[in-house]
Amino acid sequence: MEKEKIKKVVREGYAKIAKTEDSCCGSTVSCCDSTNVHDETSKMIGYSEEELRSVPEGANLGLGCGNPIALASLKKGETVLDLGSGAGLDCFLAANKVGEKGRVIGVDMTPEMVDKARENATESSYKNVEFRLGEIENLPVADNTVDVIISNCVINLSPNKGRVFKEAFRALKPGGRLMVSDIVLLKELPEVIKKSVKAYIGCLSGAIMKDKYIETIKKAGFQEVKIIEETHFPIEYMSNDPTAKAVMENSGISVEKVKEIANSAASIKVYGTKPSK
Repeated sequence: MEKEKIKKVVREGYAKIAKTEDSCCGSTVSCCDSTNVHDETSKMIGYSEEELRSVPEGANLGLGCGNPIALASLKKGETVLDLGSGAGLDCFLAANKVGEKGRVIGVDMTPEMVDKARENATESSYKNVEFRLGEIENLPVADNTVDVIISNCVINLSPNKGRVFKEAFRALKPGGRLMVSDIVLLKELPEVIKKSVKAYIGCLSGAIMKDKYIETIKKAGFQEVKIIEETHFPIEYMSNDPTAKAVMENSGISVEKVKEIANSAASIKVYGTKPSK
């Protein structure tokens, strides 16, 4: 798919999710179930009950593939930037960590998601969080202004991941930290999946090989780049996920093939730093 077409279908797909609160990126049950489903999905990928209770209702759409906040070691007073902030889950968790003197900026390219996140922030009286409409390949953030950059299952959706990490590097202060959760490949996907619009929105066909992902971060200038945690994508995430079902129905892929595809993907948490000088 051409880059602009990818952006268009991803934007439209996540606009629909924002409007209906459907989760189609890693859920193991129907996208049409209640908020409890989103919470259960989030617990499976690393969020605690306490964390989920501490954020505004409606902030968790069950869209992540990990919990970048858990390993980001956020400190009071820091400025945090979330790439692809969605309805604001990770931003609100970060805001609780950095406190009143800290600041959290969420960037998302989907107007419906930004509106939803802003509503959540207003309703819960968050004063240290703001949400900006923009693309993660062209961040609406000044140079050298943030201490920590986080992202959760979003960079894999970008058709230009190298540009995303260069922009992240630009926005970070010298000595700043990167902590992202994302989906990567352990082996190549079948062409039918790579070309699937639904699989792209479902966080799969946009993923690249793990070694290439790490190398892309390093090429952007980051140092101390390492995988903190790696979890293989459970088979049931693919065999029960609505996105996977749609792909199977449209392409005639068997359940066995889906299991093989599931073993091709992994969820990783990656850390890196911007040099101090």
